[in-house]
Amino acid sequence: MSTNETPATPHLSATGDLTGAGKRSVFDRLYTGTGAFDIVGKRKRWYLIFGLLMLVCLGSVIFRGFNLGIDFEGGTKISMPAVSASGEISTERVTEVFSKTLNAEPSAVQKVGAGTNSTIQIKSESLSVAQVTSLKQALFTELKPQSPTGESSAAQISDSAVSGTWGGEISRQALIALIVFLVLVTIFLALYFEKWMAVGALAALVHDVIFTAGVYSIVGFEVTPATVIGFLTILGFSLYDTVVVFDKVKENTRGLLGLTRRTYAEAANLAVNQTLMRSINTSLIALLPVIGLLVVGVWLLGVGTLQDLALVQLAGMLAGVLSSIYLATPILVDLKMTEPKFKEQAKRVELRRANAARRQEAVADLDLDDPDAVDAEVRRERAYAVATSVPARTPKATDARRGAKPAGKPTGKKRR
Repeated sequence: MSTNETPATPHLSATGDLTGAGKRSVFDRLYTGTGAFDIVGKRKRWYLIFGLLMLVCLGSVIFRGFNLGIDFEGGTKISMPAVSASGEISTERVTEVFSKTLNAEPSAVQKVGAGTNSTIQIKSESLSVAQVTSLKQALFTELKPQSPTGESSAAQISDSAVSGTWGGEISRQALIALIVFLVLVTIFLALYFEKWMAVGALAALVHDVIFTAGVYSIVGFEVTPATVIGFLTILGFSLYDTVVVFDKVKENTRGLLGLTRRTYAEAANLAVNQTLMRSINTSLIALLPVIGLLVVGVWLLGVGTLQDLALVQLAGMLAGVLSSIYLATPILVDLKMTEPKFKEQAKRVELRRANAARRQEAVADLDLDDPDAVDAEVRRERAYAVATSVPARTPKATDARRGAKPAGKPTGKKRR
């Protein structure tokens, strides 16, 4: 090892881990970030897991599809107060009246809000004017809804026709925004970092998009305009966490080709470990408001818009954190290792470690009481120094190992 390569961690092993790291607690290893977790080294395992996950999500999107809301497919929406003189009106009772009146099932019946201001929203396929009039009269006759002021009349039940054209326009604009975003992100990453980092970040971003879409398809969440808005917001979060990790990778690999301490994969794995605690803390802090939206919006207020927004952000943020740690950096390492210069640097690292291991074995087996053995060891060290440009031990150090005083030039005048 050349003299300008001072070890940053004296007990760093060949894989970039600390010797004895397994004896320390998980939280200690997370906090110190010294490469104790071999994330990049196990990248084939992560590829398999994420690959299977992507196949499931893509299969659900292709064969199962999405539960599109009324804003995308078009239809009729009816709104009425959720309270009557006899108490709250249940969604089951509304569904029963709808089915009995029109001999059909509504697309969705949900309660929005809480207390006297709560309402029930009915979404169905497009209804004719006669069907809407008949349904409103049946709902008033059967359920007697009344306003917060106590007024009870058929006028308290409102209806509106929704065209699917509006939802389609939203989808088209969202797709345009996504394409523009990806193009700008690619240009930025390629200029600020490098091309392979841009490819790794985009691969992680595509994973987040497919995962979030697959969750909505598998679970059957209703896709609304709020879902599309939340879908676009998760892209920035995913990219932010990836950029933080890549910035540390760039710092750790600066001037790496001239060194033989670590390979590119080990330096990248150290960067992931150094930013791992930050990624966890950032994701937890970001998820707390989202969970708050989910709890308040769904269980307390029953607001469908907040539910759609919170669910897409929850799924997208979780996917973003996992992909930035387990997917983006491993992909970057595999792409970098296709370059010959990094392959050669990895071979030099392996050669230095193999030579160091052989030297340690030779020293351990050396009999210091045998002068011939010591001389042979000195010759081996000098040959190694010539081959690897590492200074060998001086004769002074060799004499010290034998237990003799070093030979030096005579000082003073010769006695007569």
